[in-house]
Amino acid sequence: MVSVSLRDKIYRVIFGTDTPAGQRFDIALIYLILVSVVAVILDSIESVNRDYGLWLFRLEWLFTLLFSLEYLMRIYSSPRPLHYVFSFYGLVDLLSIVPTYLALFVPGASYWLVVRLLRVLRVFRVLRLVRYLSEANLLLRSMYAARRKVLVFFTVVLVLSVIFGSLMFLVEGPEHGFTSIPRSIYWTIVTITTVGYGDITPQTPVGQVIATLAMLTGYSIIAIPTGIFTAEIAREMNNESNHRRCNVCERTSHHLEAGYCYHCGVTLPDQGL
Repeated sequence: MVSVSLRDKIYRVIFGTDTPAGQRFDIALIYLILVSVVAVILDSIESVNRDYGLWLFRLEWLFTLLFSLEYLMRIYSSPRPLHYVFSFYGLVDLLSIVPTYLALFVPGASYWLVVRLLRVLRVFRVLRLVRYLSEANLLLRSMYAARRKVLVFFTVVLVLSVIFGSLMFLVEGPEHGFTSIPRSIYWTIVTITTVGYGDITPQTPVGQVIATLAMLTGYSIIAIPTGIFTAEIAREMNNESNHRRCNVCERTSHHLEAGYCYHCGVTLPDQGL
């Protein structure tokens, strides 16, 4: 009988999502992350901080110690510790605990504002939830696959914003609030995105015509990124279903939530997280 080392046991619990112990660990970690983020949010409310600041401070240190222990255990049990440390989730894990320790080395009352700003970085803990959600990973893959199309779209929007902004600067001028081309581009972006703050408005008939064209352009192109992401998500879901293979008849293209093979009727293998 082959004995399992302590390092391997820790690895199965922390990094394994297909074991009961690993699933229980992930669920407990998710709850801790959510509660810690809620504590940070509540601590930013002046009245709550005044009445319960000490308790929130102690709670934050408790979470920091727990997450620090988890971070060290991940490094210890990982087959490639440096790969984990410099990975995206490794950096997020480190970023979520560092600000609390930095507060110990910032002297002087005048620096506490900086410390409080650093503590806001702890909300990055919520990014750690992504690793436990297959749907979120699917969304990230879709966004990565659509990156070039989205880049082209944003480039077109940027070019249109420069054109419309330059025209508005020439037509309206500083007397109507368009004091520079960058400020005119700001107005164009606000108009194209249909936000419309109203802090700058065209006054001349020609400027209003240009503004109308900018608004119509915004309505025409605002749905393009949605269509791009929808197409990529559909493609990723289709790829995942094609990867579901029956172990008996080896047929693919099973539905993501299917429990049995559509051809031979045997139980399909679990997809995992």
